[in-house]
Amino acid sequence: MISYDSKFWPKDTCNTRDFDNAGTSKFITGMTPVKIAQWSLPGVLLFASSCQQKPEEVFPERPNIILIIADDMNWDDCGAYGHPHIRTPNIDRLADNGIKFTNAFLTTSSCSPSRASIITGMYPHQTDAEQLHWPVPADKITFVELLGDAGYWTAQAGKWHLGDAMTGRFDFIASEKAFRDAAGEEKVDLPAGDGSGCHLWTPTLNQRPDDRPFFLWLAALDPHRPYYENIIPEPHDPSDALIPPYMPDDPIVRKDFALYYDEISRMDSYIGQVIGELEKQGVTENTLILFISDNGRPFPRDKTTMYDGGIKTPFILQWPAAVSPGTVTPSMVSAVDIAPTLLKLAGVPSPDNFSGTDFSALLLDPATEIRDYIFAQAHWHDMERMYRAVRDSRFKYIRNFYPDLPNTPPADALYSMTFHKMVELKEEGRLTADQKNVFISPTPEEELYDLDNDPFELNNLAGDPGFAAELERMRTVLKEFMDSTDDVIPEVRTPDEFDRATGAPLPNRQWPRPGKFER
Repeated sequence: MISYDSKFWPKDTCNTRDFDNAGTSKFITGMTPVKIAQWSLPGVLLFASSCQQKPEEVFPERPNIILIIADDMNWDDCGAYGHPHIRTPNIDRLADNGIKFTNAFLTTSSCSPSRASIITGMYPHQTDAEQLHWPVPADKITFVELLGDAGYWTAQAGKWHLGDAMTGRFDFIASEKAFRDAAGEEKVDLPAGDGSGCHLWTPTLNQRPDDRPFFLWLAALDPHRPYYENIIPEPHDPSDALIPPYMPDDPIVRKDFALYYDEISRMDSYIGQVIGELEKQGVTENTLILFISDNGRPFPRDKTTMYDGGIKTPFILQWPAAVSPGTVTPSMVSAVDIAPTLLKLAGVPSPDNFSGTDFSALLLDPATEIRDYIFAQAHWHDMERMYRAVRDSRFKYIRNFYPDLPNTPPADALYSMTFHKMVELKEEGRLTADQKNVFISPTPEEELYDLDNDPFELNNLAGDPGFAAELERMRTVLKEFMDSTDDVIPEVRTPDEFDRATGAPLPNRQWPRPGKFER
């Protein structure tokens, strides 16, 4: 197997996947749990009307639940969201048989902080795991153990990236060498892996007891970098690539996109195996499957940014017993809403300190509006950065608290063939203004975008007098949110651990990375 990124790739760059000299995949894990504070924000969040039917009165009792998390997949890089060339028949099948959310967003565009936010039902700054590789602290409550306390059998398989303290929250965990229960006891041998982590999914499903509802956290390592050739029987062709205008349409970039597409298709095949196993076991009808990504694609100006290429996610929910097939909803939801919603559907009360909103009413009426705004934030990820964002159905406001820093891509994107080509084209003066975003310094303190007319967020309206009222409105909403959730910008910056020009690890690079309160 040939890795196009490997010669530029320090082995500790991401610490979630590595390969030995024979191309055999290995897992590298390490992190921990989280705590939260109760908050309210009058006038900002629009909750479902209290006159609606209560979900427990209309939904089937205690569904089985499967959460499938892609690793670095852009929201529209599958057939279900309109991509004409990426082969994702099983993701598309979930959408055909369930409900597709067209305005779903993450709370951050960074791997482990996004997962910490999902599992705790809190925003990143509330989890104490807001920086990349910070483990979720042990004092944090997660929806997983609450499901377990209510009688669910809970299991995790694939990519971990949550931290050591979270292992006890699951009844069963599939690691790189053997299946283990929460006490660490080996169960069965694992099949050989292909680097995706997805080969662990169906064997984990087969470990479930027959007399209890189950919850599975199935996490892929696809389509995270590095990329390899010929990982699927029919690889995508560079001509299949849809290149956004903020990246150069170049043969090298197209090749990089094609390899990224291959990993999405590989993951999709494993989703098909899970669907098939559910059908074989006769439990499809009352099994809820939710498919999302943890952040956007690992390319410049996507992952780690507050643009939709970073924080917008595919969000597809299939539940034949309760959801009409082929449903589409434009209503906004956030990844922080997942925890309270799954608990609600399982008949389990949410803790007061969960920050999300139950969106189960959308499953009955896709026109229901759950919230007026979504919020997102960016913290240290390989390098320092500090952004906050608020988005409604049309406008997005981004506040940059460190405008002296460039919008440098994460280390995995720095080592990509795409970024190396962009550096070459920049030196030759062949990049457009929109393609220079990741090289510019200083960066704007404020950005405002009209997503209806500017979906790629290229025309910053923050300085346009015609949008002064919208700018002030969004400023106010963001400030109220930050004040209400005790979101305070740190007094001391976290040092970069990778060189922003070369991508090389710096001498202060630490692995495993100590947690927030261990530094």
